[in-house]
Amino acid sequence: MDKIRNLSLRKTILLYLTVSLVCTFFLSAVIAKTASEVQEKIWWKYMDEEQYWEAVEAEQELYPYYWDGIPRPDAGEMSAWDYRISELCDFLQTYGVLVLAIAGSGISVLLFYRNKLKKPLAELEQASAKIAGNDLDFQITYENQDEMGHLCLEFERMRAELAQNEQAMWRMVEEERALRAAVSHDIRSPLAILKGYQEMLLEFLPDGTIGTEQAVEMLEESRKQIERMDTFVETMQKMSSLEQRKLEPEQITAEALEKELQAELAVLAGNGKQISLEVLGTSGFFCGDKEVILEVTENLLSNALRYAKERVEVRGTLTAFELRICVQDDGEGFGEEVEKVTKAFYQQNVKDSLKHAGLGMYLSRLYCEKHGGKLLAENSETGGAAVTAVFRRLG
Repeated sequence: MDKIRNLSLRKTILLYLTVSLVCTFFLSAVIAKTASEVQEKIWWKYMDEEQYWEAVEAEQELYPYYWDGIPRPDAGEMSAWDYRISELCDFLQTYGVLVLAIAGSGISVLLFYRNKLKKPLAELEQASAKIAGNDLDFQITYENQDEMGHLCLEFERMRAELAQNEQAMWRMVEEERALRAAVSHDIRSPLAILKGYQEMLLEFLPDGTIGTEQAVEMLEESRKQIERMDTFVETMQKMSSLEQRKLEPEQITAEALEKELQAELAVLAGNGKQISLEVLGTSGFFCGDKEVILEVTENLLSNALRYAKERVEVRGTLTAFELRICVQDDGEGFGEEVEKVTKAFYQQNVKDSLKHAGLGMYLSRLYCEKHGGKLLAENSETGGAAVTAVFRRLG
């Protein structure tokens, strides 16, 4: 039954029609024979049987192959009821095969529709109505391995893709909402500070209440706030260009990646913190955007060096299909907010906002996702934070 249920539509309709025609053939033969016997019984009512057989025997002596059944009585000799039955028997013997063939074909088509088309079409219709109503919380359960099963499977994949895209869209909307709120906060804070310093200078500097040293200190703090705003604007420009940036795939080997990372470490190393690097890979190459990979690595290294106590470890794993770069420090880790570190404007310490905008991890996550991968942040078992950037092969 499983084989029959999973037959293709073409083979199934051929099977149904073949079974229908075979059944029609045998049934029509039975009906024709029965109609002939019933007709003969009616005709015998209007004949002298002894006289008939004497005539038959006489004819056989002269013509051995003459006999051809019972002679048909005239319509006037039969009763109205017998005449109608006799005519019906003629009809069944002549057109019975045609009538049964049409009926059998119709029944086979109805069975084919009920068994092969009705359920999947109903599911697809309900699924279309739900999708039109923006309801993606359902699943198509038709699992036959025929053409309709494949169609339902593709429809289910489309529904899952739509649900995933809708989730991504809502996540993006929520992130944009949080981003707007954070932008408003990050712009308003330095502006409020600058406004306060200006008001103080305008009010107290003319009458000498504030000395030159205090005025210079206020101006220095104002300059820091302006630098903070410049950094913020530059970061926002980078975010705006992220969506338009096209990835440029190129072949990357483990040896070449190690050299590039060594150059990055030479630039970022300092403050007496030790940095170790290890890159493992196959003999082949990974296809990816080197600039994006190095930019993400630089962001992760900057964060690690900011919070590390003495040591930062960088480990790379390269295969033909995936590249992983893990940056681990020996700092205090992420605490209980490990899920928030990849969100925009996240900062563990309020004082960090004076030095950076809190977008490094967020941009790194976006770059990883644009590269088909993801960014994993966790607290390592040995203490400190461990962030892994995963990149998928391009092309």
